[in-house]
Amino acid sequence: MEFSLLGPIAVTTGAGELPLGPAKRRSVLALLLLQPNTTVPLEQLIDSLWEDEPPEHARTVVQGHVSRLRATLAEGGAAAYGIELTTHGSAYLLRLPEELIDAHRFGELVALARPEAAPADAVPLLREALGLWRGPALTGTVTSPPFAAAAHALEERRLTAVEALARAHGALGEHEQAAAILYSAAVSHPLREGLIGALMRALFQAGRQSDALEWFHRTRRLLNEELGVDPGERLSSAYEEILRAEREGAGGKAAEGRAAPASRGTAASGGTAASRGGGQQPADGAGRVPVQGGMAGTGPGARAAPRLLPRPPARFLGRDEQLAALTHVLTDHTTGESPLAVVAGPAGVGKTACAVQWAHLHAAAFPDGQLFADLRGFGEGDEAPAAEILRDFLLALGTPPERVPGSAQAASALFRSLVAERRLLVVLDNARSSAQVRPLLPGGPRCATVVTSRSRLDGLVATDCARPVGIHVLGHQEGAALLGAMLGPERVAEDPAAARELVDLCDGLPLALRAAAAQLTARPRWRLARLAAALRDEQRRLTLLSAEDTGIAAALRMSVARLSADDARLLSALAKSADGHLNASVAAALAGYDPERTQDGLDRLAEMHLVDEEATDVYTISTLTQLFARDERDRRGEKGGDAGQ
Repeated sequence: MEFSLLGPIAVTTGAGELPLGPAKRRSVLALLLLQPNTTVPLEQLIDSLWEDEPPEHARTVVQGHVSRLRATLAEGGAAAYGIELTTHGSAYLLRLPEELIDAHRFGELVALARPEAAPADAVPLLREALGLWRGPALTGTVTSPPFAAAAHALEERRLTAVEALARAHGALGEHEQAAAILYSAAVSHPLREGLIGALMRALFQAGRQSDALEWFHRTRRLLNEELGVDPGERLSSAYEEILRAEREGAGGKAAEGRAAPASRGTAASGGTAASRGGGQQPADGAGRVPVQGGMAGTGPGARAAPRLLPRPPARFLGRDEQLAALTHVLTDHTTGESPLAVVAGPAGVGKTACAVQWAHLHAAAFPDGQLFADLRGFGEGDEAPAAEILRDFLLALGTPPERVPGSAQAASALFRSLVAERRLLVVLDNARSSAQVRPLLPGGPRCATVVTSRSRLDGLVATDCARPVGIHVLGHQEGAALLGAMLGPERVAEDPAAARELVDLCDGLPLALRAAAAQLTARPRWRLARLAAALRDEQRRLTLLSAEDTGIAAALRMSVARLSADDARLLSALAKSADGHLNASVAAALAGYDPERTQDGLDRLAEMHLVDEEATDVYTISTLTQLFARDERDRRGEKGGDAGQ
């Protein structure tokens, strides 16, 4: 029987893994295993299992979990191994041979290893110790401070063993292996200065001075961005040692000494892994350059840069002003910062099409790749978690799946580290809030990011110096040109007045115009005037401006779904405006709200582009938004005067 703490909590016998039940029961077992052959007070168990105030029946719950654990261990044959779970007053004792616990065996193996005095013996001992780990320590326990502290302590012991193994390889002159071992840990702990310093020294001893120095600069940037501090003594001293050794010519001697270990199989594979820290690496015998994260190589085996953009938008027309603004913002590298643009506008106005069109036009300016993600900020389901998007980005950049951090914070730090010196474009589509975007932003000055949103994302402007690029509805000429591109110019030319009316009935929204064009494409004998006559019927307009899963009603529904109940009721009240033009006083009267509440609501609706603030205290609401709000009010069965209740 074996007990596992270094990964998911588990008890394994010759017949397989024992069923341990829910997280709290696993947590009880973990706490007993962390203090084997020691009485653990019931109060300590209760304090560890509940982060907040424990329930009144907490004692009964713990007693029940202990009882079930005792039965499970007995069924697994615990007695044959000298294992016994006993009660001592208001405390519990798990009596067992400690070598059955993987954390205990790990500690013994590490203690036996002497990386400097006996490196050849230390390597297999430390490798066996680290091989006991099957994932983050104490996986499956409750998320309370005591367990977080215990998991952190175990992780610190693991990192100490990693550093010891690297020192042992270094003592044997196997600097490539040392760098490969340290690389994996450094990727997961990019702010651990001692670890990065050890990696820098290993890379330098392997003759890879540029890689070593790049790790210093990358970590220095991360420390400044994440913690607002400069490198500490351990990291700075490693940097100074390398610079001093280079001046004294030690680099060449280190390079001479690395040929033998690098020629062995383990060294070669370890060197490739270590190169993912970000520097250049010599080509292999076939002329290929190992590449990480999408950097273009010279041979047929090199990894291609990621190209995640959707295909270019069909029949894209106009938007010259917005495309020029994006070029101005996203290619400005004079500030030394990563350029960031926010393309904002109402639902259906063509924000994504504009951003994707620009990205394709300027893809050559970003040879290290283009990343794209739909953040689902205004979709039917939940918005995309940052960890999910970052995992996709890191995999696209060549990070092995097992090295992708589980937490969004660590994944974000790794992402910024990997792309710090690359020329990369990131397109973040359909963002709901600034907070959703920030973890996904690259930090390198040669990276650029364009975000699309129905919200203005003022927070990004304030904290990240984002440059807004507004996108508005189409005028008559542009709208008619879009209809001509969809239907053929001759069909539009035969009735320009009807085309003009269609643009008005569609509020100049490209999505609505494309839906109208789809109706006419499906009915080739219809003239434009016939569809215009049908769209004049306000009861049918939103239905006609839909095409399967695409339409204005669906797009507006996603915007309104993100509103608070108060703001949704205010929008419903604004739909009663006769001509769609109003001020705060009129809006307050329609909604039955007080002036301050009304003004705050109007500001939020304007930020979401559901109303437009044309001038100070002059607001407009589009006809299609009015029709949708009325339909929603009717669907809910609201009366005209109930909007403010």
